[in-house]
Amino acid sequence: MYWADKLADEVIRRKPDKEEYVCAAGISPSGSVHIGNFRDIATSYFVYRALLKKGKKARLVFSWDEFDRLRKVPKNVSDHLGNNSFEQYIGYPYVDIPDPFGKDESYAAHFEKEFMESVKRFGIEMDYRYQAKEYRSGRYAEHVIFALKNRKKIFDILDKHRTQDATEEERENYYPVSIFCPHCHKDSTKIVSLSDDCTKAHYTCECGHEGDFDFTKDFNCKLQWKVDWPMRWMVEGVDFEPGGKDHASKNGSYDTAKDISREVFGYEPPLFQGYEFIGIKGNVNVGKMSGSSGLNMTPDFLLKLYPPELILWLYAKTEPLKAFDFCLSDEILRQYFEFGKMLTSYMNGTADENTKRVMENSLIEGRKFVPVPMSQLVDLGSVVDFNPEMMEKLFEKIGTPYKIEDFKELFERAKFWLRTCSPESEYVILEKRNWPYWRTMNDKERECVRLLKEYIEKGGYTLDSLQSELYAIPKQVFPDIAEDKNALKAVQSKFFKDVYNLTLARDKGPRLYLYLYAVEPSRYLKLLDFSLPEAEDPDAKEEVKEEVREEKSAPVEDKYVPEAAPFKEIIEIGDFDKCDIRVCKVLSAKPMRKTNKLMKITLHDGAGERVIVSSIADQYEPEQLVGKKIVVLVNLKPHKFGNEYSNGMLLASGNTDGTCRILFAADDAEIGSLVH
Repeated sequence: MYWADKLADEVIRRKPDKEEYVCAAGISPSGSVHIGNFRDIATSYFVYRALLKKGKKARLVFSWDEFDRLRKVPKNVSDHLGNNSFEQYIGYPYVDIPDPFGKDESYAAHFEKEFMESVKRFGIEMDYRYQAKEYRSGRYAEHVIFALKNRKKIFDILDKHRTQDATEEERENYYPVSIFCPHCHKDSTKIVSLSDDCTKAHYTCECGHEGDFDFTKDFNCKLQWKVDWPMRWMVEGVDFEPGGKDHASKNGSYDTAKDISREVFGYEPPLFQGYEFIGIKGNVNVGKMSGSSGLNMTPDFLLKLYPPELILWLYAKTEPLKAFDFCLSDEILRQYFEFGKMLTSYMNGTADENTKRVMENSLIEGRKFVPVPMSQLVDLGSVVDFNPEMMEKLFEKIGTPYKIEDFKELFERAKFWLRTCSPESEYVILEKRNWPYWRTMNDKERECVRLLKEYIEKGGYTLDSLQSELYAIPKQVFPDIAEDKNALKAVQSKFFKDVYNLTLARDKGPRLYLYLYAVEPSRYLKLLDFSLPEAEDPDAKEEVKEEVREEKSAPVEDKYVPEAAPFKEIIEIGDFDKCDIRVCKVLSAKPMRKTNKLMKITLHDGAGERVIVSSIADQYEPEQLVGKKIVVLVNLKPHKFGNEYSNGMLLASGNTDGTCRILFAADDAEIGSLVH
């Protein structure tokens, strides 16, 4: 049975005669709400839908805990403001803090609005509760007074779930409510006396202010979290509420809250479901997701990578206590494939019952979703400059006639993923012949390219016949190895690599037969034609002219030049020849944890990937390096830094002021080329 249906059945079993069931979720708007928090909503939403499917009346209630206080300023807020001015609001309730971005009426409103606009795109409708409004309206006044009257009972329950023993003095001076000071606006107050009927209190504040508080008239106060939670269960009549697995631990928040709910408020606590946290895979340094730290991945960002249906699908198919990842790496293509496969089985009626339930919770009413292969959009999108009209023609040409309206949204996501998360995966057809690569090829390899060019020029081929020809050409040129499967496979692989390099300047690319068939031959045939000598090629001549221009000396600036460090001893040419210095492309870069200067850099050195570690984290940001070409000593003996081995060393200038400047290679420098 589908997991949400099991939970719905348990909710009904507990209260079989209830007229309307309530599923709840809630988040504190401490900052941008991250995708991990969304599991709170998704879990409750799926149980709510399961109740409706079973013919029950149900409501989905969502609480904004905007009456909680600010504990620390999120990084994105401090970065935006550029100063520490927001520190003054620590201790304020979120609802009383101004919007740091100057768009909305409060700090809370800004982050609430940001999240709710994203949630709308999932087709999820919720009954929102704003807890500052609820408290300040006096709705909870009688419950606050009731909690004060039962404060010692509450204390004993809290004490039961603590690991440390409490004193009688602590019990006597315990009050389950915080008063917000009217002078400093913070909850840094302390109740020093309480009337016998628990309606009035005298308090002092750390700011020096003191005063009297009437709980029947003054509502600027809030119950402590583990008391507030069960109180709201009772008020809203909550039957189901999920929470992070930390709340579900023994003697955790839920254990404490359910005892207070039963023993103090006389309400049977709702069914609770803990859930595992969400991970992020890919070249983005997110850290532990937290709204208050500003290190998060918001639904809005993920919606640029995933359609809402696929996000819902990931939550729907994964049981709450199982983890899963959102992928910024190429694993995202696997997720798209699996979703498309499951959707297709659902649409053609071959899906099993569990799959049906997953897809019912994933699809959004009023939206049409066509499972266009994301891998094709990624592979072929860049070679058509992400032009939807051209992509539509390609689909028609290869026998999958998707229309623009079927893939337009996905096309934008493919482009965003490539350029934001995987720029090294983008394929761009060259404008000029790749003479440097052609010079590395032998005569038989060149013959393979010539035969391919002639075959495509003749035309009249189909997708299948082109695929067959690509494998047949090496057999024709290398007849001696045609029966040696391993040798033939190696030659075929080299042929494919040659074509990719001559047209894309890459060792790999989209499936070759698909790429050559889909793209208009006029865009790449010239790149396979080396019939003219290099000296007569206008493009090659232009490259030579450019090299000459670059060789011209730059004018010497008439300014102070600091004294250079002493020169090292003279070496022989043989000593220098031992150094293997190459042009490498930076694929990814990120600072190493628990270090101030070390940065882990993943490179492509022309033969494959390698990792180097360099002490430049205090000099460069990762985004200044990714996609750039740098000069690296690649045959340096590996050296271990922490848990990472550095396989080489980048070249940089060391300035007299202690800074350094990396030696970047020209954009048109070949990856893996030797530096002499």
